[in-house]
Amino acid sequence: MLLCAQYILPVTSEPIVDGAVLVRDGVIRDIGSADMLRLRYPDEEVVDQGLAAIMPGLVDLHTRLEQSVLRGVVNDAPYVEWLSEVARKSARLEAVDWFDSAILGGLDALSSGITTVADITTTGASCTAVNKLGLRSVIYRSVAAMDRDRINAAMQLAQKDILHWREEVDSDRVTIGIAPAPLFTNHPATLMAVSQFATKENLPVAMWLAGSREECDFVKYGSSPFQVHGGDVKRGYVEIPPWLPTGVSPVRYALNWSAFDAPNVMIVGAVCVDDADLKKLREYNVAVCVCPRACAQLGMGVAPLDEFLRADLRVGLGTDSPAATESTDMLSEMRLGMLLQRAVNTDFLDARTMLEVATIGGARALGLQDKVGSLEIGKCADLIAVDLSSSHQSFTTDPVAAVVNTCTTADVLMTMVDGDVLYEKNRWHVKVEVAKNIARVIEIRSKLRPEA
Repeated sequence: MLLCAQYILPVTSEPIVDGAVLVRDGVIRDIGSADMLRLRYPDEEVVDQGLAAIMPGLVDLHTRLEQSVLRGVVNDAPYVEWLSEVARKSARLEAVDWFDSAILGGLDALSSGITTVADITTTGASCTAVNKLGLRSVIYRSVAAMDRDRINAAMQLAQKDILHWREEVDSDRVTIGIAPAPLFTNHPATLMAVSQFATKENLPVAMWLAGSREECDFVKYGSSPFQVHGGDVKRGYVEIPPWLPTGVSPVRYALNWSAFDAPNVMIVGAVCVDDADLKKLREYNVAVCVCPRACAQLGMGVAPLDEFLRADLRVGLGTDSPAATESTDMLSEMRLGMLLQRAVNTDFLDARTMLEVATIGGARALGLQDKVGSLEIGKCADLIAVDLSSSHQSFTTDPVAAVVNTCTTADVLMTMVDGDVLYEKNRWHVKVEVAKNIARVIEIRSKLRPEA
């Protein structure tokens, strides 16, 4: 298949005007001028996207697909109150509900140009969903145990799930990892247990860390809403909360418990990070995922993305839970992330940098940069086409700025993973009955009404 468009945005090289990408057997085989490639491959099927940009699929470093059914249910609530309400609403859902919700989240991702997701789950619903939908994914099994005596049991359950999930998924597209739950729901020794297991099994690790002022105060001073939040945030049974103020930042605290010893660790949130933390993150080659919309929506703060970039960390963007942001939308994430950085920092973050962060940056964070994140010969054909015809930008001057500054999910024309077109404008090519899923989601949401 020869995919042509007004612009090709390889990301790691300059845009190509009137360009084309040759896709064969799920791999990018050639890229360049459309006229040249048409002559070179005269028998190839041609798909011309017209006044559009063909670019790498977006890489979403942190989402909770199974919470998609909760989008718009908890509004105008700060972080701790939001956590409490989401936990209360979630208790009404059953196992099959989480799967249908995860399918909805995966459909949202594909229709917004996301080809790779990194998801944290306990139920495994998102693992089943992404495998069925054809999304490239890293699925992290969450582990939590507030009581030290329960860590071994929690780890055994996680290990059992991880081994089972590995057998169930397409290993070429889906990678299984492990994720210690946030610090305020975990005994710190869980961090060490996760790190040791991840090292032994060569698993990627993701953990929510330093993501809010409340968490930072909880770790450092032992004084925050989390201190009296045990009934709302699920911690498991424990007679005496094993927590004392540590006097250090969340990053230094996690470091003290060997959280960064595994070979591929990513932290999510990273709002409350100081210069000393940055040095340690770089020393341990820890990747960072920032979630601008969720952190702004829930009043958690603004992560210092510009400092992460200057420190040459592996950094990307995440959409976080749809229950917070109400959508799985990386185009909005790019735009708001860029504007927030411009508003609070003296360094002026440009559109090209944000596109890099949302594509090759996310791929590097996951260790997938040899497969995805840019349009290069030999890489997997994970790419999207974005309509520029209604852009308010002068795309003839800068198509990258047009994509980042003005395009929305409604402009996504096509999403391809491994050479398979999974989404076209208002058309799906997935192994899911989309209309049936939407009907199920409407049914599930009836359980979440205030009077329920």
